[in-house]
Amino acid sequence: MTVASPRQAKKSDRIKEIVATMLERRVKDPRLGFVTITDVRMTGDGQHASIFYTVMGDDRSREDTAAALVSATGLIRSEVGKQLGVRHTPSLEFFLDSVPETAREIEDLLAKARESDARVAEAAQGAMYAGEPDPYKQHEDEDESTEQ
Repeated sequence: MTVASPRQAKKSDRIKEIVATMLERRVKDPRLGFVTITDVRMTGDGQHASIFYTVMGDDRSREDTAAALVSATGLIRSEVGKQLGVRHTPSLEFFLDSVPETAREIEDLLAKARESDARVAEAAQGAMYAGEPDPYKQHEDEDESTEQ
């Protein structure tokens, strides 16, 4: 699902604005949480729009918001059709955007890696070599001993 042309990109942006406005002003479902529309992607033929959103809150608020969006899809789609003024109004499908959760998981993993690196650096601070400081043979020493 990629944007086929600049015209489709403008249409996607417009759908994003319309849906955000609808959710803010016209959809009065009590299950609807604090929703942010993050992206709209359309098929190349413009017949289907995938709308990505995030919700502030816990799993329960995400589930409630998903149910509210499914129930309001018809109302939102009819308003999108009116405001776009196109012959064929695209079908709408809502998807929970997982980017914020994934980013949070990555940040947590990076923090653990930093802690581990700090512990290793702390342990290595007073460490000494097990053998000589330079355990490799020196070619110069061998040459001198064979000449004498």
